[in-house]
Amino acid sequence: IHPDNLAPFVPTPEVVAERMLDLADLKEGETLFDLGCGDGRILFLAAQKFKAKAIGVELSPRLVEATKAKAEALGLRDQVKVIQGNLLDVDLAPADVVTIYLMRLSNERLKPNLQKHLKPGARVVSHDYEIMGWKPNLIEKVTAHRRAHTIYVYRMPPTEE
Repeated sequence: IHPDNLAPFVPTPEVVAERMLDLADLKEGETLFDLGCGDGRILFLAAQKFKAKAIGVELSPRLVEATKAKAEALGLRDQVKVIQGNLLDVDLAPADVVTIYLMRLSNERLKPNLQKHLKPGARVVSHDYEIMGWKPNLIEKVTAHRRAHTIYVYRMPPTEE
């Protein structure tokens, strides 16, 4: 396992991904960053349904290539970008919304970057794992594939617990 790998690749169910973007109140023309974007499903949803600019960050070269090819095939090259690399090294300043499905300790490692780079009003949406020490503005449970998923929404600057 790569030392920069902050989470295994576990795709977010479509219904959960869509609800994450609804709860984030993602608007047309906004910029979404999906950190650890996997197969790009959140990127495509953000671009197609919400008309947002979507930027994914992914360590796996195989997943990056597959996502780029799909963006090309769907005619979304101008709306969907994928950066191969460590999500801890990415400048998040342009982000209006950041989506993550990382483990709790990975969220801990990411937290300083979110606090440093995100502008006031930017939203952070975490699937299943809360960001310790931050008070979520919204928590919602969604059932998919007979399992409950929890979505946490934070608005910057976050309220400390």
